[in-house]
Amino acid sequence: MFPKPALSLTVLVPVYNERYLVADSLARLRLLEDSPLLTAVQIVVVDDGSSDGTRETLRRFEREEQDRGSRKLRWEFLTHDQNRGKGAAIQTALERAEGEVSVIHDADLEYHPRDLLRLVEVFTKEAADAVFGSRFAGGEVRRALLFRHQVGNKLLTLASNLLSDVNLTDMETGYKAIRTDLLKSIPLVSNDFRLEPELTLKLAKRGARIFEVPISYAGRTYQEGKKIGWRDGFKAFAALARFTLSDNIYREDEYGSQILGRLSRAPRYNAWMADVVRQFCGERVLEIGSGVGNLTRYLVPRTVYTVSDINPSYLSSLERLREDRPYLSVAYCDVTKASTFPKLPQGYDTVICLNVIEHVEDDRGALTNIRDALAPGGRAVVLVPQGPGNFGTLDKVLGHVRRYTDETLTALAKDCQFEVEELIGFNRSGSPAWFLNGKLLKRETFGLVQIWALNALTPVFRKLDGVLPTPPLSLIAVLRKPGAQARVLELAS
Repeated sequence: MFPKPALSLTVLVPVYNERYLVADSLARLRLLEDSPLLTAVQIVVVDDGSSDGTRETLRRFEREEQDRGSRKLRWEFLTHDQNRGKGAAIQTALERAEGEVSVIHDADLEYHPRDLLRLVEVFTKEAADAVFGSRFAGGEVRRALLFRHQVGNKLLTLASNLLSDVNLTDMETGYKAIRTDLLKSIPLVSNDFRLEPELTLKLAKRGARIFEVPISYAGRTYQEGKKIGWRDGFKAFAALARFTLSDNIYREDEYGSQILGRLSRAPRYNAWMADVVRQFCGERVLEIGSGVGNLTRYLVPRTVYTVSDINPSYLSSLERLREDRPYLSVAYCDVTKASTFPKLPQGYDTVICLNVIEHVEDDRGALTNIRDALAPGGRAVVLVPQGPGNFGTLDKVLGHVRRYTDETLTALAKDCQFEVEELIGFNRSGSPAWFLNGKLLKRETFGLVQIWALNALTPVFRKLDGVLPTPPLSLIAVLRKPGAQARVLELAS
């Protein structure tokens, strides 16, 4: 993997009552101007309702920067009328962020911006989503101070690691650099220091690729102005518990990311679906509507495997999968627009399209586009919701235009010049629950407890699926494009 080119950086600076240190802290950021790793640096400073003269200090510094001028640094100064907390200040600054990567820089002198370049360098060499600067991983220097704080930090990091299954050495570090598009897609709710565990757990739940680098640290005493105390430690433990139970990891958007994110919390269900689909897959696969790759992980490796979606956030996540899977490619693909389909000279021998065509008005056009992407004799594996009588509020929230029957799906496939090889009913246990929630109770989301129950009971549902008399929740159609039999190099076991 060749190193990536230089990138743009946004530095988010929350400030509260740092009259005597903030100017020196901000002046240190000038060293970023000379780095070849950075094409542009945006620095967003938010005064979080300071009452000690910090605001006047910032105004003087702003005038100095205007007089000095810079070819690379661009400063922005914002103000909160009253103190709202570090997390709130970071959220305000994030709204202005334009750089490819955003990093938090506190307004005191405990961290040095030269270490920011170490964080940035990782983004140019690795497919990183986030890079944490660790104070305990062997930086050049570390001030020996406040043993009890170190013990508290290590306990918090241990708890975070147990809950997230991510092996960090410093969860509470103030230097966290994160891809800006990813950071903006995460709904942040913590207005104070609880932002640190919130960010860490939500990044882990999003499957982010997190790296650590050692940094130097010059901590300060309470006499020198340190603000975080033992109460904040207890709040952080409570925050870890809260955000472990929460799955609010996507901002609401037009793609229904939050609901689909909740469904991804049932890996056993995804594995079941993959087991059904795998037997029909060849070696040249196009997957449409891949999301964050929940199914993909179960179906690779293949000679050629193309994942696709229309959600920018999902495409960014899929790019991270590609880093250690050389056979994988990522593409934007709108199933209704043939021009967006990725091209393969010999054509794909398999197109997987699960929970997609029910979202579009012209499902005939979508299925025709899928057929055209296949080589002669290739297969399309299409999953759709079954049963028009089950159409309810959940379908509306998810953007479903319709639900299908065996007859309507078969007629559609034949109208698109497909041969129907198999029609498989899938998840008969789920149909009554969908009817109850979406039709009778008219719910517009899935409860987290329900998702946990789905995941826990999936082994039972798998065994019962062939014998239950209830109609299936979904239909899986295995469709063949007429022509010579596709050459399948190897079927997955």
